[in-house]
Amino acid sequence: MVGEEIKGFTNAPALRFSGTPLLRGFQIEATRTQKFQNTNDRFSPEQVCKVLLKLGLISEARRKEIMARKDRLLIKLEQIRAVRKASTKAFVSYPVTIVDVITSLQLERADDPSQLLDEEVIYQALAKVWKIPFIKIDPLKLDLNLVTTTIPHTFARKHLVLPIAIDEGCLTVATPDPFNAEVVHDIAQVTHMKVKTVVSPKTDIMKIINEFFGFKRSIVAAQHQFGTPLVDLGNLEQYVRLRSSDELPSNDQHIVNAVDHLFSYAFDQRASDVHIEPKREKSLVRFRIDGTLHPIYEIPKNVHSAVVSRIKNLARLDMAEKRRPQDGRIKMEKGGVEAEIRLSCVPVAFGEKIVMRIMDPDVLFQSLETLGFSPMDLIRYQQMISMPNGIVLVCGPTGSGKSTTLYSTLRYVSTPDINITTVEDPIEMIHEDFNQIAVQPVIGITFASILRNILRQDPDIIMIGEMRDVDTAENAIQAALTGHLVFSTLHTNDAPSSITRLLDLGVPPFLIQATLVGVLAQRLVRKICPHCKETFDMDPAELAGLGLDLNREGPLRLHRGKGCMKCRGTGYLGRVGIYEVLPVTEVIRKGISHECDVDLIRDAAKKEGMVTLRENAIKKLLEGKTSYQEVLRVTWENL
Repeated sequence: MVGEEIKGFTNAPALRFSGTPLLRGFQIEATRTQKFQNTNDRFSPEQVCKVLLKLGLISEARRKEIMARKDRLLIKLEQIRAVRKASTKAFVSYPVTIVDVITSLQLERADDPSQLLDEEVIYQALAKVWKIPFIKIDPLKLDLNLVTTTIPHTFARKHLVLPIAIDEGCLTVATPDPFNAEVVHDIAQVTHMKVKTVVSPKTDIMKIINEFFGFKRSIVAAQHQFGTPLVDLGNLEQYVRLRSSDELPSNDQHIVNAVDHLFSYAFDQRASDVHIEPKREKSLVRFRIDGTLHPIYEIPKNVHSAVVSRIKNLARLDMAEKRRPQDGRIKMEKGGVEAEIRLSCVPVAFGEKIVMRIMDPDVLFQSLETLGFSPMDLIRYQQMISMPNGIVLVCGPTGSGKSTTLYSTLRYVSTPDINITTVEDPIEMIHEDFNQIAVQPVIGITFASILRNILRQDPDIIMIGEMRDVDTAENAIQAALTGHLVFSTLHTNDAPSSITRLLDLGVPPFLIQATLVGVLAQRLVRKICPHCKETFDMDPAELAGLGLDLNREGPLRLHRGKGCMKCRGTGYLGRVGIYEVLPVTEVIRKGISHECDVDLIRDAAKKEGMVTLRENAIKKLLEGKTSYQEVLRVTWENL
């Protein structure tokens, strides 16, 4: 790398690489007094603690504590690594350093006691002093082929080096040890490229090496076993082959490993959905994270059927049936907690497409206080769900968080002296406190038909997955009239529209008046990333021009995310609900008739104290929890 230096501390050597294509050599400008000539020196307890103390991350007392405990902890960590290596037969060559010791202590940062002095912070500090860029690697932005084909797996694993980008003939390599000149030289000779090193945490690099190389190795092995790719027109038309080419068995170990890597990766990345989409010459794997789809992998087309067969086998679906849609579920363990995966398989132009929705119990079962209700709306909603009988509706489009609200509500009202029965299509998350029934139209179990049987099961609370037709609505109303509390969902834009939707279904107004307790409409907005959150001023007139009139004067102090490693540069991390709570008061009840208009109901509800979706979204905007772009995106129909 012509003229580019990789420096350590001020008295550390600078490594200069020649500009020839093969980087035939490099000269190390150093003196006898140079420091950090090997990994042990660079990561010596004295030098690392000196850096942390200099940057204010630890105090002098904490430095002395680390130095006093380091020898015992180093021995302990080495023993743990040896046991792990023996039990898993894993190849481990990297040394345990003082960074591992400090990380294991889980110390508070001296400059910010609310945060821990973790591995990432330590490597950031070291990179700052070394004057080498630090990168928190985002696996979603890595090229699988670049990572796995640039350098051999054994070399990457032994030296903890990870190719992450190529730009104009320069290869960027992430490593926790950027001063290993011999390794850099070897990479340059093998790749015939200039090499630039950046610093990344050791754990991140180890994890990505294991995941990427493991997945790639399994896919390549399966691809070789399957043979040369042949023309596959999927479901467009029949293509006759003149030789035997049976599908790769679903229990093939390579495919098993590849699918396991896929699921593990999805859990690690907080994915809510996994898409496996067949194309003409390849298959795409995409993850939905915080409501946005991200491309992840490209799978060779001749391995697609084997991956689909393995997943269908896990879900106990008919692997031989490729022409009709199928639904199933898989139960998996995630960090000691069971997670449900809901599977949908449909035939598309070039094969079978699979979409898997990951039902994380930590997401589906939350306390009502953490969902995003305003204090007053939370009180109103709790009053609604505490009624002895009646109907409570939760409204919103697909992906608005209705399932999370309903499951969290059921857990909130669940007590040992209450019998809760649900009818779902399909059952999204199994919970032992509920009696859950899955809709099966093929054998006559529908929302409408099963409700008649449920009433003989002595329920106190009934949850119906969706009011799809007048029969379901009438049976739900009958259950409410006979003393049961009924929860259900409707696909409407806001809370007042649910009343007119029931009228459109054919439910008589007097039955709605007699049974409807309240309606909850909701959306999900992305939260501003707390790690890169910043404030800025905006003219209210500019917001009004975009369709968001706040009735304010003077500059508005708003928040946004700049984009960082934690949020993958999006500025958002996680989502939170916004709600519209409509209790059916006496005034609202009297206004329900065949001739009633949704605008009249909305105006009456506002006079009764209802806060609209947009108004609650604006509150979160002014509180700095979300951005004005999110408010406009999710509440555009509620102008």
